Amino acid sequence: MSILTQKTISKKISFSGVGIHTGNAVNMNILPASPNTGIVFKRLDIQKNNIVYPLYNNVIDTTLCTTISNNYGVQISTIEHLMGAFYGIGIDNAIVELDSKEVPIMDGSAKLFLEGISSAGIKFSDQPIKIIKINKEISFKDSEKFISINKSNVTSDIQFEIKYDNALIKSQTNKVNIFEDNLLDIFCSRTFCLFEDIEKLKKLNLGKGGSLENAVVVKDSKILNKSGLRNDLEFVNHKILDCMGDLFLSGYKIIGSVKCSQGGHYLTNKLLKEVFKDPDNYSLIEIKGKELPHTFTNYQNLKSIA
Repeated sequence: MSILTQKTISKKISFSGVGIHTGNAVNMNILPASPNTGIVFKRLDIQKNNIVYPLYNNVIDTTLCTTISNNYGVQISTIEHLMGAFYGIGIDNAIVELDSKEVPIMDGSAKLFLEGISSAGIKFSDQPIKIIKINKEISFKDSEKFISINKSNVTSDIQFEIKYDNALIKSQTNKVNIFEDNLLDIFCSRTFCLFEDIEKLKKLNLGKGGSLENAVVVKDSKILNKSGLRNDLEFVNHKILDCMGDLFLSGYKIIGSVKCSQGGHYLTNKLLKEVFKDPDNYSLIEIKGKELPHTFTNYQNLKSIA
């Protein structure tokens, strides 16, 4: 079976954890889905109108996470790490069931999601994948923050820069090719915050489930987590993971080159809205097995995390 065909997981995967912002316990199942289903979220704690689609135009909030909603006000939040995992290893179709509003934060990265998918295995269909190919440069700027996407022949890459006044984080930059690079460091990089921002989170009624078990906390020039960092670029690498997950809210894999400075969920969502404002900005293409030289599913990442 061609690896350029649509993929889902081979069997049900279950996770239990806590929502980092709500603090609520949550159980989540990921189920196989047929070709052309896409990614679908379903709230099991709500009896009707409980389906929510992770699409850029369903985003209702980007404050420290990505929150989506359907027309009935049913919400799912903090979807970006799971969506980043799906995007990075090429899962096109899956049903995600939750019994609460928020995707479990697990260890603050996508590592445990990837381990679950690796254990379940991937099922290949006979239906070709679809991609969005960027036709020209589109950009969005918000003060000093900036994001753009430009055309690319056959790759999808993200160049990301962060700048912090903090003495430890400072400035970091990394660039990855989603379909060809080993993304293990990206998948394993955890969400992070500054110690002095914890009180601000509490006042916003956020971060109720946060702890040193699911987030990196930086105080001045020290990491408060006993285990330290997982890689030298963990801070910017986590931002790349977030960006991957938010880009998948286009509904398809994207062929294009993304550059971002000091961005986040808000900027990525605004970029997608700019892209889809004009049909001339992009082309929706169905990929056949012999049309492109690479896989469009970074299978080496699934093997490396197993």
